[in-house]
Amino acid sequence: MTSTVTETASPPRRSAPRAGGGASRRTRQRRFSPLILVFVFVPFAVEAVWVFWPALQGFWLALTSWDGLSAPRFVGVGNFSDMVSDPIFRTALKNTAIWLVLFGGLSVVGGFGMALLLQRERRGVGIYRAALFTPVVFSLVVTALIWRVFYQPDGLVDTVLRTVGLGDFIRPWLADPDTALYAVIVPALWRQIGYVMVLYLAGLKAVDPALYEAAKVDGASAWQRTLYVTIPQLKGVNSVVLSVIVIDSLRSFDIVWSMTKGGPYHSSELLSTYMYSTAFQSTQLGYASALAVVIFLLALAVILGYLIRAFREET
Repeated sequence: MTSTVTETASPPRRSAPRAGGGASRRTRQRRFSPLILVFVFVPFAVEAVWVFWPALQGFWLALTSWDGLSAPRFVGVGNFSDMVSDPIFRTALKNTAIWLVLFGGLSVVGGFGMALLLQRERRGVGIYRAALFTPVVFSLVVTALIWRVFYQPDGLVDTVLRTVGLGDFIRPWLADPDTALYAVIVPALWRQIGYVMVLYLAGLKAVDPALYEAAKVDGASAWQRTLYVTIPQLKGVNSVVLSVIVIDSLRSFDIVWSMTKGGPYHSSELLSTYMYSTAFQSTQLGYASALAVVIFLLALAVILGYLIRAFREET
């Protein structure tokens, strides 16, 4: 009787796990699918051939004198030394700085302002969003052609100025060295503000509404809520916007070349247009490569400077 009870009460024996069963399961989990490797390495290989290698070649050509036909002749930093005494380079560098400040600053202010006005879902707001984003769909060349018609004598711009009683300000906008650069910035802004607005709209959607409610309870005004709640919550979006603005500013070429080709008298010359004319009109490909390196370093300095500052603020 005792033995029967003991056998009944004893727990059932579990079969011992197979040796190496867990290890083999982990090995199967760690094994990558060949399809994943294809999707990773094929684009990387294409990028290396069409982007990374030409970029490295550009750094090498910046140290040479090359006309595109004969063999490149190594000159060291001679191209960069020539920039110091090049008046066109200094003009292009100054215009690029003006373009970066005005185009970048007004794009951020205009895009952020439009995003604040159009973030709430209400009747007809989609029409305004679409209207502001529509210029982004147009190519820069098409935008330039449209605004060249606007700037023609007795065009839309002159007609509007006469209508509002500002006819004394009418001038040949694209032919005047004093106004050519700023006249080109306006259509560039017309296209860029809608794009920045969309980026900020996406960022505003991610802000927790409870933060606004808490700020209202504390008596914060609309301006204070924007300054102390909205803007700090958009740090990630600001990094993206800054990168986009700086890159677009330094590579702005299509709209300037289509409207003024850097003229008159290099008054609207940018580093990008000067690089193009130096490479394909003057066939000084080594000097043009040096200009491309300068553009790259300027973009890298601005973006890294902002990212380092933002990282220090977070830590």
